[in-house]
Amino acid sequence: MAREYRIVSYRSAAAGPRAGVVVSEQLQHARTPVDARVHDARALLGLSDAAPALSVLDLLDDWAVANARIASAVAQVEPDAGVPLTSVELLAPILYPPAIYSVWGNYVDHNAEMARLSGREAPVVDPNAEPFWVQKTSAQSVIGHGAPIRMPSFTQQFDYEAELGVVIGARVRNASAAEAAAAVAGYVILNDLSARDQMRRKDARTVHLMDWFGMKSFEDSCPMGPWLTPATFVADPADLSIRLWVNGLLKQDGNTSAMVYSIGAQVAALSRRLTLLPGDVIASGCPAGVGVARGEFLAVGDQIRIEIAGCGALVNRIVAGT
Repeated sequence: MAREYRIVSYRSAAAGPRAGVVVSEQLQHARTPVDARVHDARALLGLSDAAPALSVLDLLDDWAVANARIASAVAQVEPDAGVPLTSVELLAPILYPPAIYSVWGNYVDHNAEMARLSGREAPVVDPNAEPFWVQKTSAQSVIGHGAPIRMPSFTQQFDYEAELGVVIGARVRNASAAEAAAAVAGYVILNDLSARDQMRRKDARTVHLMDWFGMKSFEDSCPMGPWLTPATFVADPADLSIRLWVNGLLKQDGNTSAMVYSIGAQVAALSRRLTLLPGDVIASGCPAGVGVARGEFLAVGDQIRIEIAGCGALVNRIVAGT
C-alpha cells in the first residue's frame, strides 16, 4: 500500500507561504497525528534551493506529474526528515482557488429540513437534471485551519455548513462522467458560512429579491483545510462520514452517500458551462443540521469543528468583526 501524504500550504518562522507535503502513518485519523512531519515540496521534489518556492496551485497545474513524483519521493523519506507539523502554521491549502462553485440543495436530508422550515413538502430532485449553482468569492473569503472567523456586523443569522470540497487537478471541458472523475485532484474540508438574513432583499427599489452573493460572500466566509487529501487516498467519496460540532455539541452528522448529484456528475455539469481550471474548488453541499433549521445561529466566541473521514479536522473560532 502506498505511503499516505497530504498537501498543505504553510509558513514557518524562517519562510513565507509555500507548498508542503505532510507525511504520517496515521493520516486517516481526524486529529492531527503526533508523528506528522511536513516537507517543503520544492526540496522533496529535488528542486534547487535557488528555485522559487512552490505553491499548491503550482502543483495542481500539472497534478498528474506532480502527484506521481511526490508519491515516489514520500516512499523514500526517513521518519525524522522534515519538521514537525506542530512547528509550522497551516494556511488554507489553496492560496487562492481560481473559483469556488457551490452546488445548492445536494443532500436529500438537508432538502427535507429546509422544506419543513418553509412549510412545504420536500422536493423530489431529479439527479439527471442540471444542478443549481452559486459562487463564493475566493481571495476575500478563504481562510485556513485555526484562523479566526470575523463575524460580519450586518447579520444576526450567522450559519455554518459542513461540506466536502472537491479540488480540480486538470483543465476540463465538456467532460464525460469518467473524465470528470479523473479530473479530481483531491478533497478538502470546507465550511460554507452564510448570513441567512441577507438572502432576501427588502429594498422596494428593486424587483431582484434573492441575494445569493449577499448571503454567501463576505470576509472569512469560506474556511478551508486543514489540507488537501489526494483522491488516491479516498477510497469512495460517495461514502464519507461528515460531522460538525459547535462548542463540542454535534450539529451535523451525515454521509456523502446522501448526495443527489455525485462528485462526477457535479464536475461534468460545470464543465458543460465553462472550462474548469486546476485549483478550482466545488463545495459539494451539506447534510441536515444547519443552524437556520434549528433556529440556532453562531455567535462571537463559538468554536466550529468539522471532520470528514480521511480528510482530517477543520477548526475555527468566531471573533468580533471590524
